[in-house]
Amino acid sequence: MFGIGFSEIFFILVAILMLFGSKEIPQMAKFMGKTMAQLKNATNEIKSEISKSAQDTGLDVNSLTNGISEEISKAKEGITNAVNPLKDVATDIQNPIKEVKEDIENLTGPIKRQM
Repeated sequence: MFGIGFSEIFFILVAILMLFGSKEIPQMAKFMGKTMAQLKNATNEIKSEISKSAQDTGLDVNSLTNGISEEISKAKEGITNAVNPLKDVATDIQNPIKEVKEDIENLTGPIKRQM
């Protein structure tokens, strides 16, 4: 969780308890919960307003975001190929090795069974 271990979380909780006391923590948690709910509602309203205005103007938001997602995936693939150009070479080498291994196993199979 965000690179924070159990000991760090425990230390943070102890510090909060020492700073605010046990009576203030439930009130703070309630306030934080309400604030997060209001923030979530506000972002949902903004998203719905954007999609509503896009539909009114005739834009398809899904096609725009899908196009962006496709471009991002193409860029990631290009970067991966540029950083690791031997990726395809490794699979090309592995296939003949597997074939030779199978041939050797086929040849030595009857010999192994006789012993």
